[in-house]
Amino acid sequence: MTDSILIVDFGSQVTQLIARRVREAGVYSEIVPFDRSPEALERMRPKGVILSGGPASVTFEETPRVPPAILESGLPLLGICYGQQTMTAQLGGKVDPSDHKEFGRARLEVVDGCDLFDGVWSAGNSYQVWMSHGDSVSALPPGFRVVGRSANAPFAAIADDENRRYGVQFHPEVMHTPDGAALLRNFCARVCGCVGDWTMAAFRETEIRRIREQVGQGRVICGLSGGVDSAVTAVLVHEAVGEQLTCVFVDTGLMRQGEAEEVVGLFRDHYNIPLVHVEAEDQFMTALAGVTDPEQKRKAIGKLFIDVFEAEAKKVGGADFLAQGTLYPDVIESVSFSGGPSVTIKSHHNVGGLPERMNMKLVEPLRELFKDEVRRLGRELGLPEGFVGRHPFPGPGLAIRIPGEVSKDRADTLRKADAIYLDEIRKAGFYDEIWQAFAVLLPVQTVGVMGDERTYDHVLALRAVTSTDGMTADFFQFPHDFLAQTATRIINEVRGVNRVVYDVTSKPPGTIEWE
Repeated sequence: MTDSILIVDFGSQVTQLIARRVREAGVYSEIVPFDRSPEALERMRPKGVILSGGPASVTFEETPRVPPAILESGLPLLGICYGQQTMTAQLGGKVDPSDHKEFGRARLEVVDGCDLFDGVWSAGNSYQVWMSHGDSVSALPPGFRVVGRSANAPFAAIADDENRRYGVQFHPEVMHTPDGAALLRNFCARVCGCVGDWTMAAFRETEIRRIREQVGQGRVICGLSGGVDSAVTAVLVHEAVGEQLTCVFVDTGLMRQGEAEEVVGLFRDHYNIPLVHVEAEDQFMTALAGVTDPEQKRKAIGKLFIDVFEAEAKKVGGADFLAQGTLYPDVIESVSFSGGPSVTIKSHHNVGGLPERMNMKLVEPLRELFKDEVRRLGRELGLPEGFVGRHPFPGPGLAIRIPGEVSKDRADTLRKADAIYLDEIRKAGFYDEIWQAFAVLLPVQTVGVMGDERTYDHVLALRAVTSTDGMTADFFQFPHDFLAQTATRIINEVRGVNRVVYDVTSKPPGTIEWE
């Protein structure tokens, strides 16, 4: 059985990053709300437990606590921020509001060594960490000692070596703590004794066996969106059950240039997977006519997508199972601690799930994976790199890149401009450095002069961000000559656009992109 780490969620918006760092160390991890952690402890039988941060204050009585089953398990514990504070308070220490809150970069002075710091940090030196707290530990529980302190947190890192319990006031999971991933690796390997043998190849084989056991001789239907998640789901299920799978691709007319043809070619020609291609652009444009509110757009697209998919599924007939590309962040958000930011399901990226009336059992082979892990699985399955490495593109597609009313003409205009932008990015060698790039057709028209003619056309915005996790992002710093070349091409080649601007907004945690 593969070693695992249980992550108890107290509502931090960066809890997912803890799971990612643990998995990067080759150890399987799961995030579970604090009130469901005893059941997960019994089911998973982990080799250690990490207690996440959270927005609450331990100084109030009605805030969440670590369940007794976790504290009494005898397993190694690592408390992070709120996790450190509640562990400290529950074990006999004390937490008080801090006179000096700490948010952002800070220096941690290491005052003593421990297994958590081994080979990473040494006593007598200071290191950059990322703080985010208003309360601080003010007295240690029995058995604990101080191993690190900051200017405003005298107990910023604590250790109970005998019971293998550690607490840190800072966040090791975020990039702004440069050595944080190494600390989490130490917790997994040195403290918990995890081997670190969780690989994508092993996951592939395990999941294929699980799908075969679940499906048996039944038939499976899978809805392709054109994105990486549904494509990887389909290929994995096909490896497991072969001709028992039928894919339905609903072409909404809201995809990027050439992507619909690529999906059809990949599944029909390359993989020879039975595919139903539904060309439904006219239906979607009719449904979006006159709709300007972004949330109503998503709902209109989602409803029609479900209706079209359901109609085609009935034509296929006899399907017992529905394969979906549900990812682990979707699972976490749907069950997360209700008091924290991580419970928010951002409809920005989705168009809704399929209705229960379809009466099919779900096959969700990716529900344990993050986005980057899905890409690794796609490569393991032999999907073309150009497909696997494609930038994320939300389910509503071009509709949320067109503020205001969506029409076929406006979608075609944006599609052509977006294709030129991506073409220039690829030719310049920037594509793989960028997490996500796209164009937005603004509901703004300006007067311009092109040659000897005056024009009154649209403004197009270009967006490109860098990120490692999709939770935070910074704008990509293109050279000026790249932006000039791209803008010139778009204005010359795309009728209806006479001005191009570049968006240099960064994306802090919890925000969303362009509507």
